[in-house]
This record gives sequence, structure tokens and C-alpha cells, in this order.
Amino acid sequence: MIDHKIRVLLVDDHSIVRSGVRRMLETAGEIDVTGEAETAQDAMLLVREQDFDVALVDIQLPDKSGLELLKLMRAHKPKLAILMLSMHSVEAYALRAIKQGAAGYLTKDISAATLVSAVRKVASGGKHVSPELAEKLVNAIGGGDAAPHEALSDRELEVLKLLASGERIVRIAQILHLSPSTVTTYRARILEKTGMDSNAKLARYALENGLLT
Repeated sequence: MIDHKIRVLLVDDHSIVRSGVRRMLETAGEIDVTGEAETAQDAMLLVREQDFDVALVDIQLPDKSGLELLKLMRAHKPKLAILMLSMHSVEAYALRAIKQGAAGYLTKDISAATLVSAVRKVASGGKHVSPELAEKLVNAIGGGDAAPHEALSDRELEVLKLLASGERIVRIAQILHLSPSTVTTYRARILEKTGMDSNAKLARYALENGLLT
């Protein structure tokens, strides 16, 4: 049991979102937002310098994906409970996040009561799993059919999203700090793993599976 206020780190590059989440958490007297960060780099600086009980991490960050930050945080502070916060549906990232050690996955349209309940639960060592996510986890464990994008690496998933958004290879390389040839290699792997043969089909797939906001 935690014998102090639950210390929360908010990681989101939108100040309006952070402000809204902070207000929601402040409805509970035992929760205290003690850190805020706009980037993964800033978040890791805070994690190294301070102690937090729970981190709320956005999937989309300007310098790294939330999934990459999840790995870094868990490597540095294994006991830190990390809740992923996203505009994306459960289908898009939740299973991937849980498999990589997240304590739960929340979408940004949740109520204050649900958010507070989730923070309380993971701070005490539990997991926040919605009924929808619980069903998908059971199917995954039971060997049910997985969506094609589940076979992609985190980096491949990022490239898929950018391709589906209409970005060109050179621009994707700039965004992800890769060479154009590396992005081209990722695209080839994505097409092979998803069984598709064009960016247009990738865009349709991404839209249908909640990979684009």
C-alpha cells in the first residue's frame, strides 16, 4: 500500500490535454500530479530525477513513440506503473502496450471517474483492463486470429501510420530520423507482413483498424 499521495507524471505534448487530465485527477484528494513533460526526452529526465508512482503516457509524442518511452521507463524504473493514454481505439495499440509492460490503456474520451479509478488501481499494483481489452487479451492468449499489424515491430507500425497518412518516403525519413533507404526497407517489410501491395491499401487498412486519428 502507498502511504503517501499517488504521485503522477503526465506525458503529453498538448498542454490542453495535460491541463484537462490534471483537473480530472484533482477530483481525487489522494492523487497529486508532481511532474509534466511534453517529450519523451523530458519525461526520462524527470523519471531519473524524481520518484513517481504512476505515469500517464500519450502514444503520440514528438520525439519518440509512447511505446518506445514505455520501454525506456520500464528499463529505468521497473516498478513504475505506466498507463498509456491515446486517441486511438483499443484495437490499434492496447495489446501491444500491455505485452510490453503497460499497466493499462486508456482512450482520451474516458470519464474522470474512470481515469481516477485506473490510477488508483495501477498505483496499488493492479492492472486497468477494460472489458473490450480483456476479451482481446483472452483471444490473443487463446491463439485467436491476430490483426496483421500486430506482427509489425513498433518502428514498422510508425512507418505504416505515416505512409497511410500520405507522407512520402523522404519526409518519413526526416520525421523518424532515418535514411530514405531504411524507410523503403521498412515499407517492403510492412507490405509483406500485411499482405498488401500499395500505400492506398495500407491507408484503407489503417483507417479501418483505428490506426489513424
